[in-house]
Amino acid sequence: MSFLAPIWLALAGAAAVPLLIHLLRRRIGARVVFPAARYLARAEQEHSRKLRLRNLLVMFLRVLAVLCVAAAAARPVGRLAGVGHAPTALALVVDNSLSSSAVVDGRPVLGRLTAAADSALAATTPADRVWLVTADGATVGGSVAAVRRALGEVRPLAGSGDPAGAVRRAAALVRSSGVAEGVVAVVTDGQATSWPTPIALEDSRVAVHAPDVRPPANGAVLRAAAVPARWTPAGAVEGRVLAPAESAAYRITLGRRTLARGTVSAPRGGGEASLLVRAAPPERGWLPGTVELEPDELRGDDVRHFALWIGAAPRVTAGEGAGPFARTAVEALVQGGRAQAGAEVRVVSADELTALPALILAPADPVRLGAANRALERAGVPWRFGMVRRGESTIRFAGAARSAADVAASVRYTLVPQAGAAADTVARAGGEPWIVAGARYVIVGSALDPQSTSFPVRATFLPWLADAVSRLAAGGAGEVVEAVPGARLPRPSGVDALEAADGSRTPLAGDSVEVPARPGVYFYARGGERRGALVVNGDGGESVLARLSGAQLRSRFQGGSVEVEAGAAAWASSLFAASNRRSLVTPLLVAALLALAAEALAARGARRGRARPAAPAPAATRGAA
Repeated sequence: MSFLAPIWLALAGAAAVPLLIHLLRRRIGARVVFPAARYLARAEQEHSRKLRLRNLLVMFLRVLAVLCVAAAAARPVGRLAGVGHAPTALALVVDNSLSSSAVVDGRPVLGRLTAAADSALAATTPADRVWLVTADGATVGGSVAAVRRALGEVRPLAGSGDPAGAVRRAAALVRSSGVAEGVVAVVTDGQATSWPTPIALEDSRVAVHAPDVRPPANGAVLRAAAVPARWTPAGAVEGRVLAPAESAAYRITLGRRTLARGTVSAPRGGGEASLLVRAAPPERGWLPGTVELEPDELRGDDVRHFALWIGAAPRVTAGEGAGPFARTAVEALVQGGRAQAGAEVRVVSADELTALPALILAPADPVRLGAANRALERAGVPWRFGMVRRGESTIRFAGAARSAADVAASVRYTLVPQAGAAADTVARAGGEPWIVAGARYVIVGSALDPQSTSFPVRATFLPWLADAVSRLAAGGAGEVVEAVPGARLPRPSGVDALEAADGSRTPLAGDSVEVPARPGVYFYARGGERRGALVVNGDGGESVLARLSGAQLRSRFQGGSVEVEAGAAAWASSLFAASNRRSLVTPLLVAALLALAAEALAARGARRGRARPAAPAPAATRGAA
């Protein structure tokens, strides 16, 4: 039992008033003159014992009445047998992230979670409001039957989802329900990476069930990538795996065939290990690939996808105006087999541009700026060189992790788009485009010399140049974009469909693309041709199955009250522990009235006893006296 206004319990001090009255009251008896003194003394003694018991009863009833009134004023609530629970808003959050598909003792963890959630739904009544929210944000409300059907259809996600966002959504549903009693009920495997930071839930009541199961040893593919993304025609597949033991067997596929098999060594007791496989396959064009481990208790992370484009080594030439650094870099690519000598792709200063495809550089001499823009116009390139910017600017490459001091530009031109300038911004300087890439061109806003930019003297320059000329030779084959299931990405310019592994195509419209929920390689298409790849993989953090303790998990939820239970039955019964209590004000007031009525009857009997004189003794007794 608890009190909603406990300060009113101070009224219980008034119970001392009838007690003091009882102790301090002067007892005034009736004076009776009668010669039979011994009989009267004995009669008075017997009569006083009865009066004393009645007075004690009167005092007790008065004290009880005062205590009942004081307790009622404090508005107590408590559980009453056989009354069920008050209408409750129940929002069930099921953490169905990838880690919940791990098999423990022959049973998926998600099965344990949904069974616990179903037992909670079984305890609801038609007056309750219920919702089901999963880690991907999907929400189902309505009748208990509808929610139970949706619960039976919950499947593990291919990634981590957003469990914290699901909890916030559930708390908002409970707060807006209009029901006085509400609880956010969370079922989770307690994976540490799913709950990295505390979640602020205001005054919401949260009940968390995390079964006490030991996570299995897990092997996983944490990374898979083709290096570079365009092979001409040779390249390498890089991977990083999490091995549960000191070694792990892997397989690499390319298209529909096995490219390589092997065993990777890991630290003693298991841990992360890297693999590198070089190849020069005969296939050409865009291809999907995978790095796979042997299946274990968590199947969803045993395969990781990648994509690459394979073509012949591009024929590249560098013009005189490109500068000595660009010409030396092209010669290095030819000597390393990454390119061939020829005029398929040109690396030229903009004022020397005569045809596409080309890697176009800003002119080293500002006097040539007008000729450069006229050459761009003649070639049909929808960009122009604008104002010159002097002073060092840090270069930021899209999708690349480079330090602020890695690449800088001290002399650069703004790149001004013209009508129809559909291109991707590869790098920015001072927030403005510095490198842009279109279907058959790449433009750099500076000359490639150390006086204009530090880029040509950095180690990243040669790999970037090889990738740029490979892209130009591929005729705008597109880029590799990596994403997690369910995300939303900008739609690449020019593409109109998304091709799945089975060859089916989904038309694309609007400015964004919703990433498919199923991992794999999907190809961007334009006019029936592949123009890039969308690689969908789960979150690598889901492969780390370390669990939070009960205290740690409790600290992740900052609400009005937070309970964490490992037992499913105890958790389910606790959900309605607050709402199956009733107000005890009415029973206490009724008890006070009954106590006052009994006190009135007892007090009247006591007064009659005091007023009745002792009976005269029989004649024989009088004679004997």
